Amino acid sequence: MGIGSWPEISLAEARKIRDQWANTLATGADPISERKAQQDEIRAQMDRHDPTFEELVNIVFEARKETLRGGGERGRWLSPLKLYMIPSIGKKRGSELTHRDIHEALKPIWRTKHPTAEKAVQRTRIVLRSAKRMRFPTDPEIVESAIEMLGSVHHVTKHMEFVPWQDIPDLFARLDGTTSGLCNRWIILTLVRMDAARGARLDEIEGDVWTVPASRIKGLQGKVQDFRVPLSAQAMEIVENARELGQEYLFTGQRGRPITDAAVEKRLKELEAGGTPHGFRSTFKTWCSETDACSWDVSETVLDHKIGGKVERSYDRTDLLDKRRIVMQKWADYVTAREAKVIKLRGA
Repeated sequence: MGIGSWPEISLAEARKIRDQWANTLATGADPISERKAQQDEIRAQMDRHDPTFEELVNIVFEARKETLRGGGERGRWLSPLKLYMIPSIGKKRGSELTHRDIHEALKPIWRTKHPTAEKAVQRTRIVLRSAKRMRFPTDPEIVESAIEMLGSVHHVTKHMEFVPWQDIPDLFARLDGTTSGLCNRWIILTLVRMDAARGARLDEIEGDVWTVPASRIKGLQGKVQDFRVPLSAQAMEIVENARELGQEYLFTGQRGRPITDAAVEKRLKELEAGGTPHGFRSTFKTWCSETDACSWDVSETVLDHKIGGKVERSYDRTDLLDKRRIVMQKWADYVTAREAKVIKLRGA
């Protein structure tokens, strides 16, 4: 049984260790098995009190995932950590991590994929801060030190492309009766986000009001609520079409499941629309601003944006459904070219 090498272990220390294990042997126990059991217990204690970074990520994620949409999977909360941080520093214990470790993990993407690097920084900061509050030996300040070492980056945010409102009637006409085409038309008419639109179900629609469940609304779990969408006559035509087909979902993809976002986006690319499904929301907002179609608060509520502060919202709880019904019908008439009236730009 090896007990170490000289000069790391002195002759006196070696004799002491020898006598200790000789006593264990005298009791009939196996010194090697006993030592392995002790080492395993030490490792277990370390895992409990000083986890590796990868273990800390899992601990913090489990504690937070109930507040994340789809348990964190829908928003891919773990993705930047799994791709860039864990491969580099995942095996290091929290107490051993330094700002240089964080720096080396982020350096390859700091300038080439800066938005992704920022997400990795944000998630790493959350993990280390939460771990410290859980009494694990971590130092969240190493993230800030690493950022100082990485230096400044001149990154120009590229806004999502959208179709100009003047071109929407032509695009709407070119979107055919395929499932992907109809889903794009639905997004144009209702102005909801992709997840809300492609998962639309007939049993969510009562009369001319579609209630999108909170589970498909953007925001933290428990911080969002169901959202009512007034449906225009043109949107109701899509609803009636789905009812005639006896569908559970308005836009059914493969195996009876909702159409994928990739399929919806692909149809726009095929038509060379020059925008994205989410961009239709910007198209509508610009149309409202340049034509005085409605007041600012109504257009913001159409897009399910929060208006006012927390206290203000606690008193004013209206969702402006009737006012939104008017402007959404006006918008639907415009995009379907049913309104021959010429739109006059403000100031023209």
